[in-house]
Amino acid sequence: MTTFPLPDLGEGLSEAEIVAWHVQPGDRVAADQPMVSVETAKAVVEVPAPFAGTVLALHGAPGDVIATGAPLIDFDDGTVVGVIPRSSVELPPEPVADAGRHDGRGATRRARAVPAARALARRLAIDLGSVAGTGRAGLITIDDVLGAAPRAADPATQPLRGLRRAMRASMTLAHAQVALSTVCDDADLGGWERAGGYTPRLIRAIAAAVRVEPALNAWFDPERDARTLQPRLDLAVAVDTADGLIVPVIRDAGTLDPAALAAALAERKAAAHARTLAPEDLRDATFTLSNYGMVAGRYAVPQVVPPAVGILGAGMVRVEPVALGERIVARRRLPLSLSFDHRCVTGGEACRFLAAVIADLQEPR
Repeated sequence: MTTFPLPDLGEGLSEAEIVAWHVQPGDRVAADQPMVSVETAKAVVEVPAPFAGTVLALHGAPGDVIATGAPLIDFDDGTVVGVIPRSSVELPPEPVADAGRHDGRGATRRARAVPAARALARRLAIDLGSVAGTGRAGLITIDDVLGAAPRAADPATQPLRGLRRAMRASMTLAHAQVALSTVCDDADLGGWERAGGYTPRLIRAIAAAVRVEPALNAWFDPERDARTLQPRLDLAVAVDTADGLIVPVIRDAGTLDPAALAAALAERKAAAHARTLAPEDLRDATFTLSNYGMVAGRYAVPQVVPPAVGILGAGMVRVEPVALGERIVARRRLPLSLSFDHRCVTGGEACRFLAAVIADLQEPR
């Protein structure tokens, strides 16, 4: 038997959530045939078979979180194509472990469990010594641990899954690391010669502001205590989907003409809703736009996600009375909220960036 572990999918993440299995025990698979879809960092990725063989067992069910390197699927002996990392079916004893089972002579022996089941038991505070294993020779599986888990008394209690779990991880990191500060102002859109979509104009304005004040288009490395100004604008645009917030990246957004920018924006939004974005479409942003005003809201405190140092939030456009000389006129106003990492961005840099955004937005066309 060969046990294939969950591979590192190129994102440097420690775990992934199983979305759906495409094979079942007893199935014969070909090399590179999709076996399972997993979700990592808001992207759904298919894991292919590393070689041809017959599926013996699956480690985990949809919704289970599997650690990178933990057993994913068991095969009969097949011909391995390339170098496939292997893992033992059972972890060696650890210094601090569950109580285990008594052998009838007063001694305690360690409960045998697959690594993913042991990790899940720790997270759910379940004593593996009380769990009956249904695997080979009494091996405890993930299903055994889930079967032993107490059911929540409140039916409204919902474990965080998928996008919400990814949001929890990124926001926890951001809250722990970023010295967040926010500055707000309004752009007067009354001079626009024609009304249209606000998002393309916001992207153009961000690109103009980056040229004026490049300090906001940067990454900060706290370990080296250094910032790196980025040579191009790789803009993350928040997209609200039925599953949660997805933030795809438009590469080199500052160089795109209006038609190319509109096309890129439409493609990214469609892919986000269809959940067809690749992992590389979701990482390495240098700045972020959150156009939350398309739903509701005026001002906000958008959260900067490291290593980036800035995010612009756009609220709902309102028609408001504005003084023009001695006259009061009705004008369309766009509220803006710029959050920045005050560890490496000064208040002056942030204000100059926001002023440049407003100046570009107030251009007639």
